Amino acid sequence: MEKEAFLYEHLEDRKVRCQLCCHRCRISEGKRGICGVRENRDGKLYSLVYGKVVARHVDPIEKKPLFHFQPGSRSYSISTVGCNFRCLHCQNWEISQFPRLYQSITGTDMTPEDVVNEAIRYSCKSISYTYTEPTIYMEFAYDCARLARQRGLKNVFVSNGYMTPEAIEKIAPYLDANNIDLKGDEQFYKKIAGGGLQCVLDTIRAMKERGIWVEVTTLIIPGLNDSEDFLKWAAEFILSVSPEIPWHVTQFYPTYKLTDRGRTPVSTLRKAREIGLKAGLKYVYEGNVPGEGGENTYCPNCGKVVIERFGFSLTSLNLKNGRCSFCEEPIDGIDLP
Repeated sequence: MEKEAFLYEHLEDRKVRCQLCCHRCRISEGKRGICGVRENRDGKLYSLVYGKVVARHVDPIEKKPLFHFQPGSRSYSISTVGCNFRCLHCQNWEISQFPRLYQSITGTDMTPEDVVNEAIRYSCKSISYTYTEPTIYMEFAYDCARLARQRGLKNVFVSNGYMTPEAIEKIAPYLDANNIDLKGDEQFYKKIAGGGLQCVLDTIRAMKERGIWVEVTTLIIPGLNDSEDFLKWAAEFILSVSPEIPWHVTQFYPTYKLTDRGRTPVSTLRKAREIGLKAGLKYVYEGNVPGEGGENTYCPNCGKVVIERFGFSLTSLNLKNGRCSFCEEPIDGIDLP
């Protein structure tokens, strides 16, 4: 099911340049890009993961995390192997780094029709392209998203945001929501993730400008991106795009190659949430710490709880037609109760 790739240009000597992500890999004949799943064969670029689904699950939409998009619904979630980042703390490294580690591709063959039919079978309202970076399997995600739209389902990316403007233009007509990581400063991206900051900032802004529902996640890692200066800068950047963008400040736990740091203290998450709210963001959430109260949605007008959560579950709703039940303030989001 290998498929000729989207968005690449032919260069001299049978080389090609991929235009999907901001690495814009220049790939010689017989070689692959940084993601490990796009290969130059005889001067043409091919996706090696089209229809090769390595993970598929029915998830609560809150797991993405998306808190203001069809709350309480289920999302059929898929991925292939490969990623254009090499984050030292990746929680899904077994699949994201699979092509690098084993020099091979794995996955179960599925067609876009299979994916959409399974989503409908399990009463999902959306399909999420997640677990690894969806940009690197854009051809398959695009075909699934177009068919999903025709069948009445919405489409969600969970992304590192390292996408070119060309890739954004390609998927935007079929994309309804995107949770984008804002991982750290430029040094963090270079040392920990293997990318760059500016492209991510541009993607957050571009997605919002195109009417796609955007939520931003920052996994806070002790000693790497937990400074007050960085958190203030991140909050102010998100605010500059839109105060309605929810910001998820999430607890880190040691994993993969970053095991020399402990879990993020709840006090740090609380500080980050306070910084975001003080900056003027309307919705800031503490992630990975169920029961602490920072995962609830509070009305930005009267301050009362309009959605109470425990982990990925909704425990109470005080919304009516997308408005606060107490003061009738509109709550920002898509398909709110």
